[in-house]
Amino acid sequence: MVNSVFGSVGTTIFETMSRLAAEAGAINLGQGFPEALEPEEVVEAAVAALREGPHQYPPMPGLPALRQAVAENAGRFLGVKVDWEKEVLVTSGATEALADCFLGLLEPGDEVLVFEPAYDSYIPIIRRAGAVPVPIRVTPPHWRLPFEEIEAAIGERTRAFVVNTPWNPIGRILSEEELGFLGEKMLKHDLIAICDEVYEHLTFDNRPHRTLFAVPELRERVVRIGSAGKTFSVTGWKVGYVTADARLLQPIARAHQYVTFTTPPALQAAVAFGLNLPASYFDGLRSELQKRRDILVGGLRQAGFKVPEVEAAYFAIADIGADIGADIGAERSASGPGDAELCRRLTFEAGVTAVPLSAFYGAADMRSHIRFCFAKREETLHEAVERLAAWRAGEKQERRAAG
Repeated sequence: MVNSVFGSVGTTIFETMSRLAAEAGAINLGQGFPEALEPEEVVEAAVAALREGPHQYPPMPGLPALRQAVAENAGRFLGVKVDWEKEVLVTSGATEALADCFLGLLEPGDEVLVFEPAYDSYIPIIRRAGAVPVPIRVTPPHWRLPFEEIEAAIGERTRAFVVNTPWNPIGRILSEEELGFLGEKMLKHDLIAICDEVYEHLTFDNRPHRTLFAVPELRERVVRIGSAGKTFSVTGWKVGYVTADARLLQPIARAHQYVTFTTPPALQAAVAFGLNLPASYFDGLRSELQKRRDILVGGLRQAGFKVPEVEAAYFAIADIGADIGADIGAERSASGPGDAELCRRLTFEAGVTAVPLSAFYGAADMRSHIRFCFAKREETLHEAVERLAAWRAGEKQERRAAG
């Protein structure tokens, strides 16, 4: 016998597509890990901390230096005062932080509204916590929260929203209007928000990061999750942090102590150092990623893909559209292969791997878009868009010859 939740889920789409990329020798723009963005001084801080020690269990809530740095980061970038001793918890990655929040804050039967497309870990962990995920579908071309559907979905058992902004996979920042709507519903219906904000420092074109945590009347209802993996491009370190009112943080910390208990101290020390870097580091990271975004988005558009504006994070989504569907002889339909087939074909025929957006929906009938990661070396991105352009040109030529 196996657990019904984890026994019923397959291998994550990111691992699946990365294996295909390796098999095909393709450029992997599927999985969201960055290249050549790690700040050398933060890596050296980890090396120094590893040499100096200690090497035993650090405090369960996290090193004081890192918790202080997380609190100071909130004040520095959001203008929010945080008590580092009572309101900050360090976790082994943001995904563990999410699990701790769901396990610590939800009761069996509680309903949690999840806005899709969504990071694929949300729903299984909510279900394993005994709660009920309620998917709210967000759709193209504008990808805005559907206010009427959200209002209709809130019931007596509704406990929380999961709010991801900046938003993976669609690269949007929720607007003030959208956050205001959610805040209004939180107050009206006595709800909490579990806010996945791992891309908080990766916003483009001078756009600000907006968070419910900075709204005074909502402060005690919001759990905010951050990630050193995204802020310092060290996804393998798995260092995350949770900031919340002490009343909410206490049960989250209790869940954490039985899930991982703690996180490697040398990595915590290095992240504390990193969070105290000057503004030039954070500005430089945004500038470099914005440049890489422009290379990929511009190249995709020149190759004939329809790509909406990318406001933040690592990812650009492309509408495969009827024209591309016709080019590859796989025009999308409710029952057709759509995005998954295209991603497989791109991997083996064009030598570039993307991720089907249907993987971010519970019902895999949204087959209209695919996701590319642009947090890669510039030369990698140039090569990828050249391959995609050549592939599209070849497909069109074959279709004309066959017609």
